[in-house]
Amino acid sequence: MSAPPEPPARGLGFFERYLTVWVILCILAGIGLGRVAPGVAAFLDGLAICVGGAPAVSVPIAVCLFFMMYPIMVKIDFAEVVRAGAAPRPVALTLFANWAIKPFTMYAIAVFFLGTLFVRFIGADAVDRVKMPIGLDLAVGAAYGAGRVVLRGGVKMLEVPLWRSYLAGCILLGIAPCTAMVLVWGYLARGNDGHTLVMVALNSLSMLLLYGPLGGFLLGVGRIPVPWQALLLSISIYVALPLVAGYCSRKWIIEAKGEAWFTERFLHLLTPVTIAALLATLVLLFSFKGEIIASKPLTILWLAIPLFLQTMLIFWITYGLARFLRLGYEDAAPSAMIGASNHFEVAIATAALLFGLSSGAALATVVGVLIEVPTMLWLVWICKRTARWFA
Repeated sequence: MSAPPEPPARGLGFFERYLTVWVILCILAGIGLGRVAPGVAAFLDGLAICVGGAPAVSVPIAVCLFFMMYPIMVKIDFAEVVRAGAAPRPVALTLFANWAIKPFTMYAIAVFFLGTLFVRFIGADAVDRVKMPIGLDLAVGAAYGAGRVVLRGGVKMLEVPLWRSYLAGCILLGIAPCTAMVLVWGYLARGNDGHTLVMVALNSLSMLLLYGPLGGFLLGVGRIPVPWQALLLSISIYVALPLVAGYCSRKWIIEAKGEAWFTERFLHLLTPVTIAALLATLVLLFSFKGEIIASKPLTILWLAIPLFLQTMLIFWITYGLARFLRLGYEDAAPSAMIGASNHFEVAIATAALLFGLSSGAALATVVGVLIEVPTMLWLVWICKRTARWFA
């Protein structure tokens, strides 16, 4: 039997064809902006919707994400979504990878690298001072888990080994399946947009049920407070808003102008918008954290290695299982992408809420952003090169 043809190209334009180059340039531009004009970066970073005293949604990032997501959402035929939801195997595979495999491999990999292999580079005696767990009031000097209560600037804080603080950030990334950017990765990999959107909806709902209990179990700090408001707000802004806008405008435009005009004229105008918004998002993200990244290059490396290995491991496990289950390429690619990627916006917000903006946990989630975009672009390339593996 001859190999199946590769999925049809989606009219890759100039921006998409050289996307890796633009990503690298935008990361460097963002770090440069954060170093050269820290006041501008600090002002933009301060434009945020806060929940519980911690920034849950960055307004500039939310605007960029809307324009990144809207062109994808408006292209989706919701009849395709219904058909995708009726196929149980790719949906079950994605849920299995996200919740039965990914959190535990992240924990194991992070403990091995940060707590064993790299601990002498991080500093076996290095400590981090994080926020006291919400609702907990212990005396100064009291032990709590692996840390103890200290007084700094008149405020009680929990002093923990630095590598454990980094571990907490990795865990928060590992239990946060992507619900926004994965639509971009699935689209670039020429996957089934309907399946991707179904999984975005299921991931959003499953996070509300599993994020808190699973995080509490893996962090080993007893009962972790569930940031319900932050989760709901993030999902509403990053996913629901562009979804509703895309569905409504698609319906109105087709009714007013016809499907031919919508496909040949309107969608053509939107072609570069997603990529331009992605690049703007990268400049903003790395301008916010450019000072940290530039001042701690080796720490970034110690964190990036386990996060990169985790991403690759989950991708290949899910991709291999998809081939074993004889899924088509258009379902296999987004399934693997969804498993490999993280909802770093929620992870960053949760780390800031639970441990503080200056904590090692928050830094680890920022490193997740640093490696995710170039790594996922590489995985998009791998998917398109291996499409012939799938019937």
